[in-house]
Amino acid sequence: QVQLVESGGGLVQAGGSLRLSCAASGRTFSRYVMGWFRQAPGKERVFVAGMSGVGDNTVEADSVKGRFTISRDNVKNTMFLQMNSLKPEDTAVYYCAADSDSTWRIRTTQYNYNYWGQGTQVTVSS
Repeated sequence: QVQLVESGGGLVQAGGSLRLSCAASGRTFSRYVMGWFRQAPGKERVFVAGMSGVGDNTVEADSVKGRFTISRDNVKNTMFLQMNSLKPEDTAVYYCAADSDSTWRIRTTQYNYNYWGQGTQVTVSS
């Protein structure tokens, strides 16, 4: 089993930065593909960034590429999302997720992820 708990969200002005954390429990965490998704009011939950369970492969959505960085600390069972140069369009609830069916291929649709955190609100003011 995997349990995920996000933290680090808040209110920030445009151009600012936030660092989100996702604390995970589960002995197989280090082998799962992990991802960050976000959902704005009235919108579909969409992929933000992902990281493979083996190697150092990462992918980022075009909307955040160059601004957001995903990383993980397998010793501490924690995943991070460093968000820089934040824009009002980044306002959403951010979720961390685990794909227990993949250790290498980073999939970008939410339906491939079977473990989810509760979400943390990120609000960027203009």
